[in-house]
Amino acid sequence: MATVIAAAASGSAGADGALAGAVAATTVASAAAGSLEALEHACFGEGLPAPAEHELQLASCCYAAEDVAERHLLRACELAPEHPATLIGLYRFYFYRNRLDEALAVGMRCQELAARANGLAPDWTMVRGKDINFSSMSVLPRFYLFTLKACAYLRLRLGDLNCGGAMLDKLTELDPTDKVNGSVLRGVLDRLGQDDEE
Repeated sequence: MATVIAAAASGSAGADGALAGAVAATTVASAAAGSLEALEHACFGEGLPAPAEHELQLASCCYAAEDVAERHLLRACELAPEHPATLIGLYRFYFYRNRLDEALAVGMRCQELAARANGLAPDWTMVRGKDINFSSMSVLPRFYLFTLKACAYLRLRLGDLNCGGAMLDKLTELDPTDKVNGSVLRGVLDRLGQDDEE
C-alpha cells in the first residue's frame, strides 16, 4: 500500500515535493522575528544565522556519511530551531533516507511553525478556510498548505490512512482550487478504498 501511495504521489512530487515547494516559496523564515512582516521578509531569504547556514553546508558536503550529516543538520536546528531552512533540511534528509517517522516528526514541526506564522490554531483540525486568505498566492498561507500536504502524504505512507485522509479533507477545505495539487493524493486514497471494496 505504501508503495502504491509513494509511486502515485511521486508524480505530484510527493512529500518531499510538498516541502520542497515550501522551500522554494519560503526559503528561510524565523517564527521568533516578532511579527508576520518580519517573518514574511525572512521567507524570501533573510534571517538564517551564519553558524546555522555553515552547519547546513557541512551537512551537504558529507551527505554520504549519514551519521555525520545528521549531526550537522541537528546542530543547525539547535542554532536556528524556528527556521524553515534548517527544519526542511532535516526533513529532506530523513525523507531521502526513508526514515519516514522522523521525517513526519519534522514535518509536523514545520506545520506548527506555519500555523504560528499565520496566526492559526496549532491543531490543524481546528483551522478553517475563513481564518486567513488561503486562496492568496502569499508566502505564508502557501507554506501552511504545503506542510499540511506533506504531513498527509507521510501519514499515508506510514499506513495511517484515517489521519492522512482527514488531513487531505482539510487540505481540500482550505485549498478548494487545488493550488498545491492535493487532489492527486486524494485520488490515490480513493482508489485504494475502491480496491478494498472490490
